[in-house]
Amino acid sequence: MLSGYQSNSRMAFMNSEKLEQARKYETEYLKNADESDRPMLHATGTVGWINDPNGFSMYRGEYHLFYQYHPYTTFWGPMHWGHIKTKDFIKWDRLPVAIAPDTDYDEKGCFSGSALELEDGRQLLMYTGVHFDEHQQQCIAFGDGVNYEKYKGNPVIPTDAIPEGHHLIDFRDPKIYQKDNRFYMVAGSRTEDGSGSIVLYESENLKNWNYLGILDRSDNLLGKMWECPDYFELDGKQVIITSPQDMIPLDAKWHSGNQTLVLIGTGDGKANFRRQSAEPIDFGMDFYAPQTLLTKDGRRIMIAWMQSWDTCNVGHENRDWFGQMSLPRELSIVNGKLYQSPVRELEQYYTDSVEKSALYLENEKSESFDLGLVYDMTLNIRPKKEMLRFALHIGEQGPYKTTLTYDAITQSITVDRSLNAIRREIPTHRSFGVESLNKLRIIKDINSMELFVNDGAQTCSMMLAEPDGKLTVSMEVVGAVECDLISHNIQVN
Repeated sequence: MLSGYQSNSRMAFMNSEKLEQARKYETEYLKNADESDRPMLHATGTVGWINDPNGFSMYRGEYHLFYQYHPYTTFWGPMHWGHIKTKDFIKWDRLPVAIAPDTDYDEKGCFSGSALELEDGRQLLMYTGVHFDEHQQQCIAFGDGVNYEKYKGNPVIPTDAIPEGHHLIDFRDPKIYQKDNRFYMVAGSRTEDGSGSIVLYESENLKNWNYLGILDRSDNLLGKMWECPDYFELDGKQVIITSPQDMIPLDAKWHSGNQTLVLIGTGDGKANFRRQSAEPIDFGMDFYAPQTLLTKDGRRIMIAWMQSWDTCNVGHENRDWFGQMSLPRELSIVNGKLYQSPVRELEQYYTDSVEKSALYLENEKSESFDLGLVYDMTLNIRPKKEMLRFALHIGEQGPYKTTLTYDAITQSITVDRSLNAIRREIPTHRSFGVESLNKLRIIKDINSMELFVNDGAQTCSMMLAEPDGKLTVSMEVVGAVECDLISHNIQVN
């Protein structure tokens, strides 16, 4: 849920004509905007198209999120940075467009990047500027949380500073962080073998950067270009998250096309990363380009574009906006594996509840519940008598539904949205391995679903296109199962 423009600017900035044009376009749109079809829990852009989250960071005690943005149409175009902020990751305030492609070094787009609060009170933005020849260079801007001025010495990492053997048009998405009184930056790159890598740079002053080397690389095994990297410490491990393009599955846990990847290993948070595992972050059809921040109370929170390049031509019809973010998630490492949970702040927006204890289903007996349009539902599942299959139908109305099926023989979950009233041919099925099913948690928004399996050991996120009207959730089983259901309706004003 987002509210109108907020401003706390006290500094004077000279905005370019392109930036002023974008801000005026937003302002005019908001005067008569109909927000009734917006999701309740998931952040959206003011108007037009959005994709990757950028600059997810804390500044002056609030959490800021920028995003790849083309305000003028609901399709990808010359990239600006849109801007919102929050105190609790659920309610967001809109801010004006932060930066626009208005210089020679970024005239083809201000691509993805990150943000950092500096000791002098300014907010730093670091982004990829795309030159007219499509070469990608790293640039910075300084601001006060609303207005930003691009550094006159941009780009700070120009084309001639890209390491030999790395592609000039695939060097992007800087994520900046501080460690031991120095600044570090990871970026996605492609090396001489044509596959993805994560490169590391170091700086003392933000303006002069030294190349330290490659943290990890695909070697043409885990996709091609590795986009939108992030590098952080979590529960005693070093973690890299990134988004591979053009994946060819090595086994059943991967899928073709664009995906997300978590690398867990050891190291010092600098150049000495040693990978111990590589796993998908999310198994859904609509989850890409995640980015994290560290909260005031020490939690690592991740947010992603809740869409993908394989599905982003669906849903533009009769709409002034397109694209949304995932619900922010708390991350942890348990037994060497990444776990994800919805941010705990969600609970303060619970309203009515439905609770059912010790529901017993046997041999295709079914149960149905009316849970509304926006809810947080948890099922605790206890298999009985060799449960072979357990199915959950979500948003059921006439022939329309999304079905989640656990198969105990193959030890897998399959999500099927083919009967979800989607009017285009897009990926509709996704399967992933689950050794045993103990708990399902589903966050259901107006046009999306995020699934958390066994306390977040696995997640699956997707957009839905359900018809209007009363929707139900139903369960059926082959074999027998006992389960507890608790669901909370959610209302964000």
